[in-house]
Amino acid sequence: MPPAKPVVAADPSVVVIFGASGDLTSRKLLPALYEMDHLGLLPKATRIIGVARRDKTDDEWREEMRASAAEHATNFDAAAWQSFAKRVFYHAADATVADDYAGIAQRIKAIDPTSETKGNILFFLSVAPSLYAPITRAVGTSELVVEGRRWCTLDPANRSWQRVVIEKPFGHDATSAAELNRELAQVFDETAIFRIDHYLAKDVVQSTQVLRFANTIFEPVWNHRYVDHVQISACETLGVEDRVAFYDQTGALRDMIQSHLMQVFAFIAMEPPARMSAQDIQAEKLKVVRSIRPVAAGDVTESCAFGQYGGGPECTPYVDLPGVAKGSTTETFAAIRLEVDNWRWAGTPFYFRSGKRLAEKRTEVVVQFKEPAADLFTGVPHPHGRVSGNRLVLRIAPQEGARLTFSSKVPGQGIQIRPTHMDVDFQKEFGSETVEAYGPLFIDAMRGDQTLFKHRLEVEGAWDAVMPYIDERSADARKAIASNYAPASWGPAAAEALMARDGRAWNTD
Repeated sequence: MPPAKPVVAADPSVVVIFGASGDLTSRKLLPALYEMDHLGLLPKATRIIGVARRDKTDDEWREEMRASAAEHATNFDAAAWQSFAKRVFYHAADATVADDYAGIAQRIKAIDPTSETKGNILFFLSVAPSLYAPITRAVGTSELVVEGRRWCTLDPANRSWQRVVIEKPFGHDATSAAELNRELAQVFDETAIFRIDHYLAKDVVQSTQVLRFANTIFEPVWNHRYVDHVQISACETLGVEDRVAFYDQTGALRDMIQSHLMQVFAFIAMEPPARMSAQDIQAEKLKVVRSIRPVAAGDVTESCAFGQYGGGPECTPYVDLPGVAKGSTTETFAAIRLEVDNWRWAGTPFYFRSGKRLAEKRTEVVVQFKEPAADLFTGVPHPHGRVSGNRLVLRIAPQEGARLTFSSKVPGQGIQIRPTHMDVDFQKEFGSETVEAYGPLFIDAMRGDQTLFKHRLEVEGAWDAVMPYIDERSADARKAIASNYAPASWGPAAAEALMARDGRAWNTD
């Protein structure tokens, strides 16, 4: 067996975080970078600059981030933080103002006087989506993006790079996503644009590749001949909480299905790549996303379900939350049905659902296999009346693991059949500590590895797939949306009807 491909070390760089005063930076980004440093994965020459408009000193920001890391990072160690914090800085500036970049450039030079980072800069846009384009344009007018010219030598390994990480939501619809892609392309090459989705850093999502391509018992049956349907769910028990302003402009479909769940779908449904490289994996993900069958306008209402949670004990109805527009049809629950027109999946439906205030927190993929072609056990006692198809459940959250359900004979005389489960809890099995999902993605961006990031055409393809459920074609499905499901339920009755029309049901095991 050939040796495993070595992991390329991350290049040292200056990480410039726009939106340093935001919640994402304090709860996720700085704790993630600290964890990577504590694990020895962040190059020691790396410098981190938080940029925001508010005036504060380096020490003030370090102390704020220390408190956040102590609360949110795994295995926080005061001494390790102290060492890490020496490379953390703050700079007050308006990232949308081109004139402010002279000061940012001077600060980069001041904190890296001997050029240990070789001019490498990783920009992270942890800001409101409306600021993505203005900041990108301002970065483009600065002298910070030189595409290797500053450090150009005969040795490509010593040339500098400048890359940008873009948070979601990437656009508000298909048109705005395409426009944002055009703005980014004016400043950065596609290979330097990292559209981040932290779901893809979860081990169980990545492990789908190993499950399929390293186990011969799965890949041969991973197709329409054996798979009845696939469910991809992200259910939450919490409500909108303090995200009302953002959420009423976004909704469950944009917030979760178009972004996170569509990415999970791409990994589940893609063809085997020629090699396990970023370029080959992105190519296969793109192909399957672009193979999603366009939904005819007349089929939209029958292939989706929308809802808003109502009131209950200690739960204010969504429509009564401060900041929700009167008569809002923004969904806190969404379910849609899609099909893929290719040789592997023709005729196999994929069901997506995501919602707030549901009965249980769970993010999972359910691969439901077909029933046996011939039931040899007709009349044999069985909980479902007949032999059921096998079911593979990949659990993404809150616990990471997998469950395979198959039929077994109950011990004793005669034949009685009952479903049996084989479970694996990845935390118990491997004993590894869970780290903040952004950490590995930071390291991948510093390595230039786009395996877990989205290509421009993939983003646009995902938007194209869901637009019938967002624009005016979904109006009829949204008419009875207000308070149409109770908190702690599994969503509106329309979601159950969506599955029942196909003779199927959502997994709640």
